[in-house]
Amino acid sequence: MTITSAPWTAPIPDGHSLVKLPAPVLDALADGDLELARASSYLADLPAEALGPYLVGEECRGVWTRRRRQIQADPGDALWVTRLLLCDDSVVGRAGFHGPPDAAGMVEVGYAVDPAHRRQGHARAALGILLEVARTDSRVLVVRATVRPDNLPSRALVDQNGFLEVGLQWDVEDGVETVLERPAT
Repeated sequence: MTITSAPWTAPIPDGHSLVKLPAPVLDALADGDLELARASSYLADLPAEALGPYLVGEECRGVWTRRRRQIQADPGDALWVTRLLLCDDSVVGRAGFHGPPDAAGMVEVGYAVDPAHRRQGHARAALGILLEVARTDSRVLVVRATVRPDNLPSRALVDQNGFLEVGLQWDVEDGVETVLERPAT
């Protein structure tokens, strides 16, 4: 799979894809303007109601704001960072990398599923897509995930995908996080 603006899809088609956010939609979501995001002609392939209130809620807005600043500082990051997680024509969450590979070839994954769609395999599908993208990009050597100790479903998911604990870190939003890594291949 090549790092492009085209949707990233599962290696075995299952209806899931990660769709890059056009700048106007990212801006609208960062500003909490769901109606403007829904009205965007850039998402013409999706029904307006596909974008739900979760995307402008507290859990997502900080991510959209950080990614907007990141892309403004380095437009090349736009291909790598957080995308909409779709299952068929429904937006069920968000997922992507925190940025392109660093100097050591490490990328960090991030994913979150709308509470209305949790425990249905969407996070598993998103992580599978991200791991496939990492596996097929020769610049990526290591994939990292960070998980709050109380997020047992996410921890189980990364454990099932071969991630191993390498330490702890402090995150200003989430507090203590466990750092886990695995080889990209």
